[in-house]
Amino acid sequence: MSTAEETAGGEIEPWEEVTPDAARRLLVAAVEAFAERGYHATTTRDIAGRAGMSPAALYIHYKTKEELLHRISRIGHDRALDILRTAAAGGGDATGRLADAVSSFVRWHAGRRTTARVVQYELDALGPDARAEILDLRRQVDAEVRGIIEDGVASGEFTVLDVQGTTLAVLSLCIDVARWFNVDGPRTPDEVGALYADLVLRMVGAAK
Repeated sequence: MSTAEETAGGEIEPWEEVTPDAARRLLVAAVEAFAERGYHATTTRDIAGRAGMSPAALYIHYKTKEELLHRISRIGHDRALDILRTAAAGGGDATGRLADAVSSFVRWHAGRRTTARVVQYELDALGPDARAEILDLRRQVDAEVRGIIEDGVASGEFTVLDVQGTTLAVLSLCIDVARWFNVDGPRTPDEVGALYADLVLRMVGAAK
């Protein structure tokens, strides 16, 4: 299954914000190449070849290979942050919001596993300015999950001695799904999301 076809339940990953079509094709090819070979082992020729284009054509849309990685990272982190913000802002108690946040976050990392592997594990390949931008987005991701856990502790729903450490554990658990999830495995992204939501609620001592 190609990156363009990865789903979290049948929905096509269109990268609709990337235009024109040639730029989108190059970005999809870069995601596939970076996930398969790693950023440093991938050349611009590799990316252009996967997109069915000449190496010279790549530079019309992206000045450098790093610019491609930065665009992928920015879009991926924006989507991940939007998922968590939507769950955090939802109605209901902290238990329900944390379950929604974890299940949605896990479904994205499973259903978009190729993209997620690049987004989550190639950060160090970015230059200082781009890396700082992505780290700021990661801090916002952390804050959304931490805020839900803090709400649960304040309401008495959760028993957590170390909120920051627990937040890190929850995010690490979710993100790692992108590393091992197999579309041919025994569980769907929805099923993994439900499993992890249950595990995290147990982790924070929620009375379900």
